[in-house]
Amino acid sequence: MYQRILVAVDGSPTSDLGIREASMLGASHKAALRLVHIIDQQPAFGLVTPRNIAAYQSGLRQAGEQVLSDAMAAVCKSGLQPETKLVVLDGPQPHIYEAIAKEGDFWPADLIVIGTHGRRGFRRLILGSVAEGLIRVATKPVLLVRGE
Repeated sequence: MYQRILVAVDGSPTSDLGIREASMLGASHKAALRLVHIIDQQPAFGLVTPRNIAAYQSGLRQAGEQVLSDAMAAVCKSGLQPETKLVVLDGPQPHIYEAIAKEGDFWPADLIVIGTHGRRGFRRLILGSVAEGLIRVATKPVLLVRGE
């Protein structure tokens, strides 16, 4: 049923659960997997000065590459050979969830898998949710894998 599965990864334990679920689905459906990590290079207000912005952006890229490398190693244990893609948002860009949805359309995925923390109430209001935004804008089916 699923031939192309896009997996949004961020290095969190919840993301690891999404990777595990996508690996099982991919193996059972003999599907191609693409792991995608989105980084937003917009500096956090007050944390980055113009003098150290290049180091900040380089650090984000290095961390993103490490997230993808770790995710790839986890998927390879299941016998699959995933593709990886690092998407860099630079300047006034869409939200991270919009970039994931766009990647799902561009690749094109049959399914998008993402981990979710399942926050409720005030914490959800303040922190927001990439997964929640994704299900609102995605044109592909989305599998939410809830954290423990």
